[in-house]
Amino acid sequence: MASFGTLSSTQPHNPNKSFEVNQPPTDGISSLAFSPKANYLVATSWDNQVRCWEIQSNGSSVPKAAISHESPVLCSAWKEDGSTVFSGGCDKQAKMWPILSGGQAVTVGMHDAPIKSISWISEMNLLVTGSWDKTLKYWDLRAQTPAHTQQLPERCYAMSVRHPLMVVATADRNIVVYNLASPQTEFKRIQSPLKYQTRCVATFPGKEGFLVGSIEGRVAVQHIDDAQQSKNFTFKCHRDNNDIYAVNSIDFHPVHGTFATSGSDGAFNFWDKDSKQRLKAMQRCNQPIPCSTFNHDGTIFAYGVSYDWSKGAENHNPSQARNYILLHPTQDSEVKAKARVAASGRK
Repeated sequence: MASFGTLSSTQPHNPNKSFEVNQPPTDGISSLAFSPKANYLVATSWDNQVRCWEIQSNGSSVPKAAISHESPVLCSAWKEDGSTVFSGGCDKQAKMWPILSGGQAVTVGMHDAPIKSISWISEMNLLVTGSWDKTLKYWDLRAQTPAHTQQLPERCYAMSVRHPLMVVATADRNIVVYNLASPQTEFKRIQSPLKYQTRCVATFPGKEGFLVGSIEGRVAVQHIDDAQQSKNFTFKCHRDNNDIYAVNSIDFHPVHGTFATSGSDGAFNFWDKDSKQRLKAMQRCNQPIPCSTFNHDGTIFAYGVSYDWSKGAENHNPSQARNYILLHPTQDSEVKAKARVAASGRK
């Protein structure tokens, strides 16, 4: 995006000279989601709000609308046509917001505990929600009750869907793989290859596997097919000498198939899993990055800078901390896989 305007000045929260989103949330940022069709960005926050901005080609952001939940909001997702936003959170409600038509948000699903993950499955015309009540629920938006409730082994911590593949990570390091052709049965359940609590998962663009990030500053590359298990590996990231930070978000680039990790160290990095190399390491911000996402064509990488609860409620002071959403215009040199060099030395 060469026309993405003039870069903002460097600040401790913004050492990468990214663009700041106007009127950011007033408390910790819990999720970010771009429209699949246009540069509309949605953020959920611990201030009970879901906000939307239109991102202009010059890098400026225009606040468009906002809705409220009754408690902190934890997750968000878009419908595939960019018409509707879904959100869930600590009020145990899943809300549907017809944002393009300017309609009111309505509750379309309920759980017995906070909703941690939400995703629209266009191929099934269903919304799926994952909760700390240890269930997944599938919702037909025309019905009051769930189309199906799936028991999980523990509380849902993260979920990633690329139909027909869905990967759900729960407490106690369980990872459950579903084939959505048969959503009522588990396709496979494994224990995370990482030794500590799972924070995020991301399905491969080719749907042959997934990435797992944990609180120990490590990512696992995991294939589903038993015959491909020799390709599995883990790597360290978001570490600074003896300091180890959580990997909070993993996001695949929608064009190049490389991916970004964002962490509690305030840094984000771009990686290529196939060549097992880091493509670009960015400068650290002065607060954690709890969530991040690419826009629909991969030209913008959005990331939140705010407290991420990794040090408990006692270290959270919303009156002193500022919260930022920053937009990084990606360069091919950062996110495109490097050309491989053959043994003969020729590319």
